[in-house]
Amino acid sequence: MLYFTRWRALGIILTALFVCLCAVPNFFSEATVKTWPLWAQRRLVLGLDLQGGSYLLLSLDANYVRKDKLDQVRDDVRRTLRDAKIGYTGLATRTDSVEVRITRDTEVQTALAKLRELAQPLGGLIGSGGQRSLDVSDAGGGLIRLTVPQAAINERIRQTIEQSIQIVERRINQLGTVEPVIQRQGSDRILVQVPGLQDPTRLKDLLGKTAKMEFRLVDESVPPDQAQRGGLPPDAELLWSASTPKVPYVIKKQVLVSGGDLTDAQPGFDQRTGEAIVTFRFNTVGSRKFAQASTENVGTRFAIVLDNEVISAPVIREPITGGSGQISGNFTVQSANDLAILLRAGALPAPLTVIEERTVGPGLGQDSIEKGELAAYVGSIMVIVFMLLTYRLFGVFANIAVTINVAMIFGLLSLLSATLTLPGIAGIVLTVGIAVDSNVLIYERIREELRGGRTAISAIDAGFKRALSTILDSNITTFIAAAVLFYIGTGPVRGFAVTLGIGIITTVFTAFTLTRLIVAGWVWWKRPQTVPI
Repeated sequence: MLYFTRWRALGIILTALFVCLCAVPNFFSEATVKTWPLWAQRRLVLGLDLQGGSYLLLSLDANYVRKDKLDQVRDDVRRTLRDAKIGYTGLATRTDSVEVRITRDTEVQTALAKLRELAQPLGGLIGSGGQRSLDVSDAGGGLIRLTVPQAAINERIRQTIEQSIQIVERRINQLGTVEPVIQRQGSDRILVQVPGLQDPTRLKDLLGKTAKMEFRLVDESVPPDQAQRGGLPPDAELLWSASTPKVPYVIKKQVLVSGGDLTDAQPGFDQRTGEAIVTFRFNTVGSRKFAQASTENVGTRFAIVLDNEVISAPVIREPITGGSGQISGNFTVQSANDLAILLRAGALPAPLTVIEERTVGPGLGQDSIEKGELAAYVGSIMVIVFMLLTYRLFGVFANIAVTINVAMIFGLLSLLSATLTLPGIAGIVLTVGIAVDSNVLIYERIREELRGGRTAISAIDAGFKRALSTILDSNITTFIAAAVLFYIGTGPVRGFAVTLGIGIITTVFTAFTLTRLIVAGWVWWKRPQTVPI
């Protein structure tokens, strides 16, 4: 156990040195570190509880998801029956089902067979029991009922949450914030933590908008005043302008081009008026649709609708065939930039509502850092003094190993660009005790071997060898607990689990390679007859 080849010893020293050097960027200012090579810029990021910031808890509108699913089923039923040329009437949505009546009794069975093809297995759901996305049944009298089971709704909510997390992440990253935490919480909620952002108002505005943009024609056959009195055409709806004062518009329901066909959106300024605008560009499909729609409707007003509000409603003067355009609507520079962010990130699949909001000031974070540093210093000093008084020279070896251990923890966290939270600091302090505990087990085993009559070198070798299994058992069980905390926990609990898990890995490394290498070097140099322990 005490024999090291030259290359093995060099490898241990270089590994420890490299990992410790990864912590160096944390001792320099961010401006200084940005002048370094990209590979050397990795550093720890302080969490929300240490540097302050904004905390939002968003809730998904489950009723919207249910309604959207039923609307999709209704459209699928209409398309399927039309393709099969089956006559129907009374197609409508209910609370959790879609109903349709087949006009001819001879076509009921054919319609049932066609509609049952719409049902897909829910194989991805644990405990789904072979359920399908639709239950198609014959209610009698030519009435067919397509029921959406709760399992299918839950799966749709899960998919919507996952898609929403990606879009929320894209929107927040456009703000230029550092290391935001965006994760699912429960079945229908999203937790958002943005360190360093002290004003959550703009963040709420960005995340609270669905950003569903549509290009639709204005129905000028009916004045808005008449539409408000009940004279609204069946293929149109009454929408209001986004600007103040509110202006009513009669907008056709048919969508010419959707925001999903956008490839880019950027804020800018109109060269003629100098007002803030948003320029946009379509993909190939969107360009073709927009060109066709503008060609067929020259002289007609078309509305740019965002979340059921009319941003602007200009007149199509000439065909727009370039696949790009601009949106104007009394924007400020910030509102134009925010709209461009929303359009680039994409529309949310369902509305998100802010149900909890917290703002943590930087003063509280600074106080937490100071208290955490104090706890770490006091705990470390007490451990160092205890090891020196109890094990003398071997206590010095243990203290050197523990110091390198802590430096390696910070190095690995920096290498991973991990977020350090207050519970993470607690995990590091706890790791110091775990690291010392490993050395205590080794040294106490050496004492037992000495009392058993072994020579100094033989006792040291046996102490390391026989303490190995005990240390591995204790650290593996602790690592399993840290892994479970990381997998199940959220936020600060995960921060604690990360530092604890990394600390266990570095502890095993320092206890059985670094400490053993230091002791082996001392044995080779001194050739001791007694052990000063």
